[in-house]
Amino acid sequence: MSGPGSPFALLLEQHSDNGVGLPQNIRDVYGGDWLLPDTSTQIYHFSNFVMSHDGKVSFAVAGHEGGGDVSGFNSHDQWLMGLLRARADAVVVGANTLRTEAEHLWTSEFIFPSDAELFGSLREAEKRERYPLQVFLTRSGVIPPTAAVFEHPELRVVVATTTHGAEALALQGLASLEVLVCGETELDLALLHQRLFDDYGVRTVLSEGGPRVYAALVAAQQVHEEFLTLSPVIVGGSADTYRPGLLDGWALSPGHSRRAKLHSVRQAGDHLFLRTKWVGKD
Repeated sequence: MSGPGSPFALLLEQHSDNGVGLPQNIRDVYGGDWLLPDTSTQIYHFSNFVMSHDGKVSFAVAGHEGGGDVSGFNSHDQWLMGLLRARADAVVVGANTLRTEAEHLWTSEFIFPSDAELFGSLREAEKRERYPLQVFLTRSGVIPPTAAVFEHPELRVVVATTTHGAEALALQGLASLEVLVCGETELDLALLHQRLFDDYGVRTVLSEGGPRVYAALVAAQQVHEEFLTLSPVIVGGSADTYRPGLLDGWALSPGHSRRAKLHSVRQAGDHLFLRTKWVGKD
């Protein structure tokens, strides 16, 4: 195990006695435990994002759309991403993220290869498949057919889309892809999770964005827990240089907001690592 260079410093933890915890060697790095609740009857959905000091999640510049530029390619952020992927039966991202990060594989070993064995052992101990199911969301059915994830022989890929999107995929000659239709014109995210649970045996699912997908998930109350890295990097923005925030495409009004309950805070250098639980409306 190489780890991110030093352990996370635990600043705050709301303790819980229920759930499946981490092995000691991972707790030593993470600065404590992360308990997964019982998933025998329903899926457990957690998310992971990095946000800049000024509240942005992307520079939205070609070649720099991902979270790496926002975190400053921070090793603790990348290690935590590896841990979260290691406990996910499926990783869900939007088609736009797939387009902008076409070389990416949503696995622990891709983001933190030096601890591939550690994360692989965790997956094995928790009786998960070797790699998480790769799930991509698209209403339109427009996806990059040459993305690296489609070429990996051991990755199982599912495209969740609408009736119209499935027709578009067929017209592109992509009918051989594993397609999951979850709605006529809009993706029914609750139905998606139920199908993943019933048909694919998915018990834990990780969402990695982008911000429009995440907004839709939160709006549909389909996220239980959020991991959010607060980076010291400043991104900025202007009227003609759009930079998205954590939730994009969903505007709430005063008195009708949603609330997240802070569960833990960790620190590594100038980065803070928050874990919160969504508790519903304000």
